[in-house]
Amino acid sequence: MIALKKVQAVFYRTEQGAQPMREFILSLPRKDRRIVGADIATVEYSWPIGKPTCVPLGSGLWEVRSNLTTKRIARVIFTAHDGQTVLLHGFIKKTQKTPRGDLELARERMKEMAR
Repeated sequence: MIALKKVQAVFYRTEQGAQPMREFILSLPRKDRRIVGADIATVEYSWPIGKPTCVPLGSGLWEVRSNLTTKRIARVIFTAHDGQTVLLHGFIKKTQKTPRGDLELARERMKEMAR
């Protein structure tokens, strides 16, 4: 039996066509890209999903949580839009709490999509 994706993950695009989330993933070492990709795929195939892979951030935002190599942690913030998960922003987490600037950037990108 072939598993089907419940939701399709797509990269957020700026008005100029840039894909900052894709660039973030490509900037990671190969092993870390695979980890983040596998966690995003888990969301695609298992949505809705909760901890430890996915956590709601409120206001229509969720985060995919990835434990990378060398004890680093990555977060991918996404929203649901038109039956898809739109990957808005990704970063390497350096503090216990999600930095306000990263949340604000994701919220701004989400608002931009609604226009």
